[in-house]
Order: sequence, then C-alpha cells, then structure tokens
Amino acid sequence: MRDAYIVSSVRTPGCKNRRGGFRETRPENLLSHAMKSCVERVGVDPKEIDDCMIGCSFPEGEQGLNVGRVAARMAGFPNEVSGATVNRFCSSGLEAIALASLRVGAGWSEMTMGGGIESMTYVPMGGYSPRPHPEFAKTNAEAYINMGLTAENVAAWYNISRQEMDEFAAKTHAKAAAAQKAGWFKEIVPTPATYYVPQADGTYAIETKMITEDDGVREGTTAEGIGRLGSPFKAGGLVTAANSSQTTDGAAATLIASKEACDRLGLKPIAKMIAYAVAGCKSEEMGIGPIYAIPKALAQVGLKLEDIDIFEINEAFASQAIYCCKHLGMWGTPMMDKVNVGGGAIALGHPLGCTGAKLTATMISHLQRTGGKYGIVSMCIGGGMGAAGIFEMV
Repeated sequence: MRDAYIVSSVRTPGCKNRRGGFRETRPENLLSHAMKSCVERVGVDPKEIDDCMIGCSFPEGEQGLNVGRVAARMAGFPNEVSGATVNRFCSSGLEAIALASLRVGAGWSEMTMGGGIESMTYVPMGGYSPRPHPEFAKTNAEAYINMGLTAENVAAWYNISRQEMDEFAAKTHAKAAAAQKAGWFKEIVPTPATYYVPQADGTYAIETKMITEDDGVREGTTAEGIGRLGSPFKAGGLVTAANSSQTTDGAAATLIASKEACDRLGLKPIAKMIAYAVAGCKSEEMGIGPIYAIPKALAQVGLKLEDIDIFEINEAFASQAIYCCKHLGMWGTPMMDKVNVGGGAIALGHPLGCTGAKLTATMISHLQRTGGKYGIVSMCIGGGMGAAGIFEMV
C-alpha cells in the first residue's frame, strides 16, 4: 500500500438545528462550500480529484440523490470528478475518509476527497419515513432502539451518575468556550448562511450572512444549572438534552493525495490515516462501541493509548463518553487532558454523518497547534457499533 497523505482538512461551523445559523441553508450548500474551500485552501485545481466520498447518515430529502456527486458539481468541480454517498450512521464521515484514503493507497486514485454532511434541520433524526421490518422487529426490537434509551442503559448498567454526566457536560462547554476565545479552531472556514426574508409584496428575498464559529457553545454552563432538567427518554432518567450531544447542521471535507501527486503539484503532506477499525456491540448499549474499536485500531499499528497525543472521542452522550474513558483506563489519569481538548459534541454539536470528517479536521488542527504526532478519532454508532481512526502527522 502507498502512503495516502492528507493535504487539507476543513469544516464549516456547527450550528444548532432549527434554531442555529444554518437553519435555512440547504445541506448541499454547506457541503459544496466545504469541498470548494478545502481545495482552495491549498490551491488545487479540482480537475485533479478522481473521486469524492461523502458521509451522510440520512441521505434523503435535500441531502439525498447522491449528495456526494451533486455537491461536487455545485462546488464547481468538473464533470469528470465522480462522487458517492457513504452511510455508516455516526461514523459516516470517518468511513468516507478511510475509503478515500484506501483508493489512493491502493493506487486506484491519485487524489480523492473524503467528507461528510448532515443538516438535522432539513432531515430529522431517523429520516422522514423509517419502516422497521415487522417480523424482525418482533424478536429484535433493540435493533431499532432510540439512541437516548441506549444512553440511559449505559448509565444504569455501568453506574454512571447524573452528577458525573452533568459535570462532564459543563466541562465540555467550558473547554469549547476557552478554545473559541483562544482561536484554536483554525480548521473552520467561514460559511455563508442563507435566510429567506419576507417582503412587503408577499415575496421572499434571500439574504446571506457569514457564520464563523460553532453556535451551540454555552459559556458559563454549570452542573448545578443543568441539574434541574429532566430526561426526555425515560421517566426518572439521567440523560438530558444538556448532557447529550447537540443536534447540528454542518459539513466537512478532507483532501487526500499520493506522494507522486504531492510532488507534482507542490503540495505539503500534513497527516495520513494509518489505521481504521470498526467493531460491533449490542444495539441496546451502542454507546460503548469505542471500547472495542479503539484497541482494535491501536493493534493494527502496534501503538498504545499512551502514544496518542490527541483524542477526539465523540460525545454522543455524556454517559457513554464517560464509560468509554473509564473502561479504557483513561478516566482520572493525565490522559484525560488529551481528550476533546477544545470541547466535544455536547458543546460543539454532532451533525451525524459529518461528525467523523468534522472531528478529523479538528484533531489535525489541534495536533498542528500542539506539535503532537498521533491522534485518534472515535465514536459510537447507531445500531450497535464503534469506529476508530488513527492519524499520524508527517
């Protein structure tokens, strides 16, 4: 296998669904802007790209019809640049980057793009018309379980307290607010948001505003302040909107090239994906997926947890993120200082199919800032899975 080098990795801001900055911006607009910005950042002519792999958890409605191809055309890429849409639910964006890297590594392509999109405003969680299989659902109802209930299960089965969860949530907001003030999120590209403004004659005018930062960060959040919230998932439950990830709109893109393409085009390699693993677990405790995927990925390249400089572990829910860190032996150790250093999805959002690509861009930015060598992106996945990718700076 050849080395497949990341030469550019960017993301849009993440904005709260239905209430945030992208509430009236179509997902194709977000994705095409991220894709165009990704190549513009390094001055690459899009005609050099062979293929675009784009993650999307619910590829229907406005983000259906093979959004990977549609957005490539909208980004101004020539007809010769093909595109595909990839779905592994919450790890779709990371899966897309892995597949794009494999194409280059196998010698099938010289330059590819991996990315992700999810507008949870335009396409709701679960999609528009989910239809579980009637016979299978009778005996395997857990295959279709609500994600919030899986988080409640993890909290109950592994003794994660409400206090721990709320303190974790408050800390992630504090880290995100501090990172924003310090200007850490260099991977963000200012992104135009569109708004439909009613006019006196009954028509609508389209207005545009540039969004420059994640809009879900709540500075000053305290465990005491959010401790009054109840669970929407279970009577007397522990999982609340405040200690769960925010449903979010956003897009991200990563450009990957062979050494030959880098040399020919004068591109500077930034990083490379050196391992990728997925693993299955029980659907009813899907949040623990990273405890299986992370060791599996580490074993592929002979690394240990202690070798990793930055961890981006998706905070789908505080309960599962806490348990994963506990099970892996990180909780209460200095390694926790390397986990989600600029905050996680509870503050920054979880735009489903975009998240893996979004976290990759953020992780690379943190490694560049700190001078670290290795980073892990990992998340749990709906249906009962985990995924983990390991990246090495070059």
